[in-house]
Amino acid sequence: MFAIIETGGKQYKVSEGDVIFIEKLDVNEGDEVKFDRVLGVSVDDGFTVGAPYIEGAIVTAKAIKNGKGKKIHVLTYKPKKNEKRKIGHRQPYTKVQIETIAAGK
Repeated sequence: MFAIIETGGKQYKVSEGDVIFIEKLDVNEGDEVKFDRVLGVSVDDGFTVGAPYIEGAIVTAKAIKNGKGKKIHVLTYKPKKNEKRKIGHRQPYTKVQIETIAAGK
């Protein structure tokens, strides 16, 4: 059984027990997170697709960790102007473990 959820402007295919890294949520470590934007659910008798979301379907997860990803370096350069700049960015994330998938209607 798996579900397709939407969070942080991205879509994720998740199963029970999966650990995924998603865009940072405003939760503390150990808190329960509920995703109600479920686009599709696969159960034993077939696949259900929402329009756009499945009514009553909820995926619950446990927030394991809040952190930052690896640093990426961005270089900007303007020729003939003697202008160079190097900046870095670390994308914040929330690591969650999927606990249950409720198919809804």
